[in-house]
Amino acid sequence: MISIEKGYVDEPIEEGIDVRSEIMRLKKEKNAVIMAHYYQRPEIQDIADYIGDSLALAQMAAKSEADVIVMCGVHFMGETAKILCPDKKVIVPDMSAGCSLADSCPAQEFAEFVKQHSGYTVISYVNTSAAVKAYTDIVVTSSNAKQIVESLPKEEKIIFGPDRNLGNYINSVTGREMLLWDGACHVHEQFSIQKIIDLKKLHGDAKVLVHPECRKPVQMIADKVGSTQALLNFAIDDECSTFIVATESGILHEMQKRCPQKTFIPAPPEDGKCSCNECAYMKLITLEKLYNSLKYELPEISVDEEIAKKAIKPIKRMLDISANLGIIKK
Repeated sequence: MISIEKGYVDEPIEEGIDVRSEIMRLKKEKNAVIMAHYYQRPEIQDIADYIGDSLALAQMAAKSEADVIVMCGVHFMGETAKILCPDKKVIVPDMSAGCSLADSCPAQEFAEFVKQHSGYTVISYVNTSAAVKAYTDIVVTSSNAKQIVESLPKEEKIIFGPDRNLGNYINSVTGREMLLWDGACHVHEQFSIQKIIDLKKLHGDAKVLVHPECRKPVQMIADKVGSTQALLNFAIDDECSTFIVATESGILHEMQKRCPQKTFIPAPPEDGKCSCNECAYMKLITLEKLYNSLKYELPEISVDEEIAKKAIKPIKRMLDISANLGIIKK
């Protein structure tokens, strides 16, 4: 019997096996597709069929014709893919890959918060559990949150959760006064403004790229605030040759691949233990876990049927609004 007690298939891999080649073989054999977030390990990004941010991965999952989706990301991403593709098998190679931001918004507490503020449109960041999405009117990502909020009437009362930093940023750039849930991402909360300023002194021509999940003081010293995809696009298009990047350091792999002639410096956290800031959850997935997950088609994501029926509505509304606004193609 295959054990997934540790959150992943804990089976020994035959000595001498070429794991990468076997993953490619199994993928073809099982009509599987591998999707990876930009924050994954470089070797996972390199073997994936699709890499992207949360919005791109949701769109790819919705359009996929594969029988099996292997989501190399965190748990809520696997849930989103399963909700969009209920007839497909969705696998996350390590179910322990959670999300501190999603964890900061327990479903029952959020439901009570929503109940206390009747008459509000509820917008939830995609970094939430399926159960939270079930209490939501529209799901957003950092790529489309501003445009979706702006598409609603100015007088509309809005609850935004769970990320207070992203919510405050959207309020500041739209002039809205959304009611914010008090949650945050432990990675983006940890960036040190002083250490970024010190890096800027060392690299005077460098531009600072900041994710809106970061605290406001960090956002205020940015040359560009945007989603992971937006920061990547800015780095590709801008003439600057050096960038200090304040988001999870996994994105630097794709930035360097797309811009080999440019220099990318990870912004450091407050604690000073390392020069970059990584999400331990994102880094749990390895090639060996990916291989075993494909081989045994475990661990498989499941979402309660009633929750899925409710959660699909705000996700589809996000995709429809994004398509209508031209953020993604239909």
